[in-house]
Amino acid sequence: QVQLVESGGGLVQPGGSLRLSCAASGSIFSITAMGWYRQAPGKERELVAAITSDGSANYADSVKGRFTISRDNAKNTAYLQMNNLKPEDTAVYFCNADLLARDEYWSGRYTPRDYWGQGTQVTVSS
Repeated sequence: QVQLVESGGGLVQPGGSLRLSCAASGSIFSITAMGWYRQAPGKERELVAAITSDGSANYADSVKGRFTISRDNAKNTAYLQMNNLKPEDTAVYFCNADLLARDEYWSGRYTPRDYWGQGTQVTVSS
């Protein structure tokens, strides 16, 4: 069974930094893209950053220049380095992976699907 587990959230003052990690575990055949989404109270979930297996990354305009997404393919892990955090960055951050599980592959499925982590709270406040 495939799982995505996030870690690294917490409370930080404005201008501070946090690093989120997302580890995919289980019987994995392949991971194409990994990404981070966030959802603030009363708002829709939005894409923060995503990265493909070859390292191509894209970011929401609101985080460009402050956040950096990276990935360790050997560890099936993605990271989100968040610098110069602002109160408006406060949200639950969710990891997402476009992933094909090994049992799905062997049962005849050849296209990946979305997997989600449980979310980690990031609070930016003085």
